Amino acid sequence: MGIVYIVGAGPGDPNLITVKGLKCIQKADVILYDRLVNKELLQNAKPDVELINCGKLPNYHTMEQETINRFLVKYAKKGKVVTRLKGGDPFVFGRGGEEAEACAKAGVPFEVVPGITAGIAAPAYAGIPVTHRDYSSSFTIISGHRKEGAADNIKWEAIAKGIDTIAIYMGVKNLPYIRRKLLEHGKNPDTPAALIHWGTCQNQKTTIGTIVETAKREQITNPSMIVIGEVVRLHDKLRWFEAEEKQALLVNGAF
Repeated sequence: MGIVYIVGAGPGDPNLITVKGLKCIQKADVILYDRLVNKELLQNAKPDVELINCGKLPNYHTMEQETINRFLVKYAKKGKVVTRLKGGDPFVFGRGGEEAEACAKAGVPFEVVPGITAGIAAPAYAGIPVTHRDYSSSFTIISGHRKEGAADNIKWEAIAKGIDTIAIYMGVKNLPYIRRKLLEHGKNPDTPAALIHWGTCQNQKTTIGTIVETAKREQITNPSMIVIGEVVRLHDKLRWFEAEEKQALLVNGAF
């Protein structure tokens, strides 16, 4: 019997992988990797490693989740060291829990290697701390997109009124709906917001202000992180990663 390592590759910058995550890449016989994993990380694999692209695009699945689960079990039962390489953290909107369940059900040994998630890393690279003693003592992450056919079970009032900093994953397509729900449930319309496109990557772009209009005008798509809260005001003071000439046009105003 082999083993499955469910590894978080981090948010994009290949230097943000953990030491243990890198070791799992180096010793793997088989690596199943996602679309948003930085391909530079695969250069650390053994020469004879078998690489399997599991990448998913919006509305198009290169490999269905059930197929990925079967592959993990199949290769491990052949005695292989299998590394399942996932963007960010495998248990934060990464379906890592489903893959761990599949291994457990099949009696396959597995380990989970946490990774740095984009909800913290992308704001940090944009100079936005998700918590700050003067601005934010609470932080939440939510999915901006729902499983097909699923009802909206997000507790919008609790989030709008009770949380200082909101980080939204996969929410660009539903940004107008997200803004409307937050405003309907009491979010101050003057709350600053940021849209961080390709966070931690060399082509990162941060837009502050009227992000719904900007996303539409600039045709910004995922991967993008939406951050809403007073901490966004620190962006101009603390930004360190994006060169001045790479900054998107900053728009004054609320989200």
